[in-house]
Amino acid sequence: MTKPKIGIALGSGGARGWSHIGVLRGLEDLGIEPDYIAGCSMGALVGAARAGGRLDELEEWALTLTPAKAAMMVDMNFLHGGLVDAKPLIKFFEKLDMPEMIEDLEIPYISVATDMRSGKEIWLKDGPMIEAMRASISLPGVVSPVFKDGRWLLDGGMSNPLPVSVCRAMGADVVIAVNPEGKPDDLMWQEPAPNEAWEAVKSAMNLPLRTALATLNVGMPKSGPKAPNYFDVVAMSIDLMIDRIRRNRLERDPPDVLIEVELDRFTILEFLRAEEAIAEGRAAVAAMESEIEKALIG
Repeated sequence: MTKPKIGIALGSGGARGWSHIGVLRGLEDLGIEPDYIAGCSMGALVGAARAGGRLDELEEWALTLTPAKAAMMVDMNFLHGGLVDAKPLIKFFEKLDMPEMIEDLEIPYISVATDMRSGKEIWLKDGPMIEAMRASISLPGVVSPVFKDGRWLLDGGMSNPLPVSVCRAMGADVVIAVNPEGKPDDLMWQEPAPNEAWEAVKSAMNLPLRTALATLNVGMPKSGPKAPNYFDVVAMSIDLMIDRIRRNRLERDPPDVLIEVELDRFTILEFLRAEEAIAEGRAAVAAMESEIEKALIG
């Protein structure tokens, strides 16, 4: 019997996307290697590392992030359409010494981004790998967009948060999709868990933000209920929007296997909780082992 071609669709999820590393490890434990990888947002980042044979290095970096290191990654630039440009992240990927071009990666790979003007999804399947990954992680309001081929590109989650369709177009017989934002149907937003490390990073980002507001003479409210902070509003708004888009896309094009990783009280900006997310990703694969085997048998 001919072995089916396996496509892995890695969805958006911000910091929850560290769970993709655990899922890929769990699939490796089952002897499953992807023939194709399609990634969106954080899925594009982790997918690029896997396709380029540098997942070990990315995992080590994620697990050793500290508040100080994370704060150093924050290159504030309000004039470029986001709070950060993500140049330190680009430098990290450059040091991994992966193939520069997508077509030279070990595994066929496509990164999904969104055309800011038309709203159409853009499949980045050739050319510079790092540029394609960077375009897909351009989270609105947080990471600045990327200008490529005459258009501004935003996070792929705005158009195709879980790129099942991309894997099928690449030639996959079986698509295993990974949603790092799994949650009960009656629970959309969860109050973030107390987290000293994340609070330290938010403080580092809030200082220049407050300074910028002061220069614009924007006053802070002095009475009434305490409003949610900027980061919580951005996180909740993006969660709501992408969840609706994802549900709609999955109804039209469901994968053969859907692995949903539930991370309790874990926001899209808590990048210092990689160990927890990776462990949950691996556990999610273990819980779906029988379904995965059935899909591969056909």
